[in-house]
Amino acid sequence: METHLAEFMRKTTAGREAEDILRRCVHCGFCTATCPTYQLLGDELDGPRGRIYLIKQVLEGAEPTEKTRLHLDRCLTCRSCESTCPSGVHYSRLLDIGREVVEKKVPRRGGDAAMRGALKSLLPRPLMFGAAMKLGQSVRLALPGALRAKVPPLSSAGPRPHGGHARQVLALAGCVQPSMYPNINGATRRVLDRLGIDMVEARGAGCCGAVRMHLNEHEGAREDARRNVDAWWPLLEAGAEHVVITASGCGTQVVEYAHLLQEDPDYADKAARIVLATRDVSEVIVAEVAPLKALLAACPPLPEHQRLLAFHSPCSLQHGLKIRGTVESLLTAAGYMLAPVADSHLCCGSAGTYSVLQPEISQRLQANKVHALTAGRPSVIASANVGCIGHIGAAADIPVRHWIELIDERLSA
Repeated sequence: METHLAEFMRKTTAGREAEDILRRCVHCGFCTATCPTYQLLGDELDGPRGRIYLIKQVLEGAEPTEKTRLHLDRCLTCRSCESTCPSGVHYSRLLDIGREVVEKKVPRRGGDAAMRGALKSLLPRPLMFGAAMKLGQSVRLALPGALRAKVPPLSSAGPRPHGGHARQVLALAGCVQPSMYPNINGATRRVLDRLGIDMVEARGAGCCGAVRMHLNEHEGAREDARRNVDAWWPLLEAGAEHVVITASGCGTQVVEYAHLLQEDPDYADKAARIVLATRDVSEVIVAEVAPLKALLAACPPLPEHQRLLAFHSPCSLQHGLKIRGTVESLLTAAGYMLAPVADSHLCCGSAGTYSVLQPEISQRLQANKVHALTAGRPSVIASANVGCIGHIGAAADIPVRHWIELIDERLSA
């Protein structure tokens, strides 16, 4: 794609990156076939190719409008288009650049600005969010239906193993997962303990930065990254093997730290090391698959009525981290049968804060996903990201769990 960037972008790092991405695009349109919003809305400007044209025009000097911003807002950043693109267009990075420029030129006002400000202030702060979630859980049955669906029942992390192993990994607690689904990291800790690995959560680590990044507060996302690097670095230096991520949405953000901090002389090298050390929990477990299978072989077989499972692979796992088939192989090793799921590449509609900011589109995607996941009549739905688990669970009439919880239960049987 031929480009002629405007002066305000031409000599910037973001401008050079955007130009490289734009020039990779060959207008083929393969991306539209796998774009959830294009499938629903049928508008070229609500698909990747149309949004690329909008961003290109803005970066070349055209004045954006609220309509421009709306089409960019409607993107889920699911990155399905990146999996489809034959030219390797890094669309998500181009979108981040375009959204930041458009938001500066067309500032938000009123309720939209207030809502986004509240999300940026509340979600990345675990203590504040945890207090609000605990309050919601205490009065959950009295909440309106739509709000109650976003507040899971109060639960615990379960028993904590004694540890004491020579091997150690670090875990990202995250910002919303500890208060909504504490058993996810609890189950991960127990499974790793059985495999001879201690899991610790570094003091001082917090939100991965994805919330602020996707709400166009890029410097805030960099501050989140720096804080986590500072928390993890001494433990990695002391011998911790990996930074383990149990929410694939967080994983896609952490693996971008080297890019985010590439111009920061104090953090660039450390961030690159963090990226190399980062693993989704499925990658850590599958590396220990032989001892895991030996442990599972000693467990009683699953009852027939519990064997059929539907797995929802989050966009962040299959399109962002490019991890496909790994979780499924672990669930199969644990005795589950996987139900077929139609359109498994499409987003469930959660997408971080998208379900709050674009509820109509989100709910349509949610309904489609729940229908696809339950069509085979599984006993349980498994996923790998806290947002997907909450979003699908709010509409499904069967349990929705993180897959590591199911492995933990099998090993505890």
